[in-house]
Amino acid sequence: MAEYKEIHGTKIRNYTTNPDNPIVGEVWYNDTDNVLKFQYPNVTSAGAWSTGNDLNNGRSYGTGTGVDNTAVLIWAGYPNSALTEQYDGVSWTEVNDLNTARRFPGAAGTYTAALGFGGGTPITGKTEKWNGTNWTEDTDLNTARNELAGAGETNTEALAFGGVEPSVSAKTESWNGTNWTEVSDLGTARYLLAGNGTYTSALAFGGIAPGAVGNTESWNGTNWTETTDLNTARYAMGSGGTGVNTAVVAFGGNPGPKAVTELWNGTNWTETTDMGTARYYFGGYGGSSTSAVAAGGTAPPGKAATEEWLGAGQPIGAWATVNSLNTARDFLAGSGIYTASLAFGGNVPPHTANTELWDGSNWTEVNNLNVARTQLAGAGTQTASLAFGGTDGSAVGKTETWNGTNWTQLNDLNTNRRLLGGGGTNTAALATGGFGPPTYDNTEQWNGTNWTEVNDLGTARYQIAFAGTSTAALAFGGNVPPRAQTESWNGTNWTEVSDLTTGRESIGGAGTQTSAMAFGGGSAPAGGPVATELWNGASWAETSNLNTGRTYLAGSGNQTNALAFGGDSGSRTGATEEWSGSSNVTKTVSTD
Repeated sequence: MAEYKEIHGTKIRNYTTNPDNPIVGEVWYNDTDNVLKFQYPNVTSAGAWSTGNDLNNGRSYGTGTGVDNTAVLIWAGYPNSALTEQYDGVSWTEVNDLNTARRFPGAAGTYTAALGFGGGTPITGKTEKWNGTNWTEDTDLNTARNELAGAGETNTEALAFGGVEPSVSAKTESWNGTNWTEVSDLGTARYLLAGNGTYTSALAFGGIAPGAVGNTESWNGTNWTETTDLNTARYAMGSGGTGVNTAVVAFGGNPGPKAVTELWNGTNWTETTDMGTARYYFGGYGGSSTSAVAAGGTAPPGKAATEEWLGAGQPIGAWATVNSLNTARDFLAGSGIYTASLAFGGNVPPHTANTELWDGSNWTEVNNLNVARTQLAGAGTQTASLAFGGTDGSAVGKTETWNGTNWTQLNDLNTNRRLLGGGGTNTAALATGGFGPPTYDNTEQWNGTNWTEVNDLGTARYQIAFAGTSTAALAFGGNVPPRAQTESWNGTNWTEVSDLTTGRESIGGAGTQTSAMAFGGGSAPAGGPVATELWNGASWAETSNLNTGRTYLAGSGNQTNALAFGGDSGSRTGATEEWSGSSNVTKTVSTD
């Protein structure tokens, strides 16, 4: 049998009290309390959506199934599609097609053992089994129908209910792996509804009956029973939930489109974190109430965008309001860490040279920039900063360095610009994007003396956010629709990576290339200026909102501890907020 050290990499040690910096999962014996203790993430999250990689084929009117966000199968779609794709938690792969192309079929089963049935057009009762490699035709439904729902954990035990025959249907059929058998009808006939669970313990919710409804019914293997409605009546939504009818997630839907997400606990629906992109008529979906995938959707031909649901139980941080800047302003720049930051420049109006120092409690005015300006970028620390670009009435390339007391002018950027992104240190910085006019994709590196042009951004844009260093950076957001573009810099080239969940511009940014934050900012066409997202090196996930929604703000710090300051919340503001990331707690091993 493996020992604890072989499994976790550390021994169980004795301490007089507790270790100074225990790692998550570490176990030790506290000699004073005479108990075993361990380090555990402080979990408070209600769940979040993060951006995944796109489908190979954008689509709507599809369906799907799966166990979690690492094993999902989707198929069918508009106008009548046989396309099938698998998701492994990273990317989508095209696999063998359905035998009968269709849209709006019912679904049951898993990533390797799925069942597809019904759909249209024309309306069909055809049933196909997926064995992980191929689809095989099997016995038809007794009643052919379209826009129905299904439940079931395998392709040998399933339930089909609702839909259009072409009349609105309440019919329910049970599948035993060979044949369909008619059983008790739904209480409310409807179509474009959602379903989840097993063939003996299912849930049917939402749909058109006619008109959008929130009706929820529970199946006990024999009969349907009406229970608590969805908080938001809707149809053509996505869902996830395996095993039982007591743990389900419902997301998106119409009329809208909607981004609403609700969790079912067996008794009630509770609203939780919205999707990043409101949509309906999904291209496919699947997973559980704690780990699901939503792909494609909205009006045909449909999107390719994918989002992953990370359910309740995720560590999460929070913003706390602290003392404001002395001079309220927007379009400013910042540098430093959350206990020692610098704020400089901005629009009061007019453009200002004002510089303020944050000591962890208060802002103090210090010596001004030599060139008053707004829409500039910044880099470095509280005692060694760099200010570059911006506008003093027209775009400038002015560069100044801060030594903790004064600003000194140095060599200009090669390209004058404003609304640019940038970061690093005062001796090794990066400047990218911006506006003159025109809109720039130019990137320049600073070596402490001069700026040198290097390889361009993939997408020219301005009002862009930045995290990282001159050799390992992340640029995200900006004015170019969908305003969600994210690019990673390796010191030589920019590479496109996963988009922000909520596209926006004029965002606050903090952190590193592999552990960044995006907060506030304007968004289009939907979203809010309070949103905060965390980057894990592969994708963005939404987390706790700012207390003061705003755009044109500045930020400093990292994903664990950050500072957001200034901006526009309807009027220019000096509001300052501190971010405390997810933390760990020490727990005692119970002997009860």
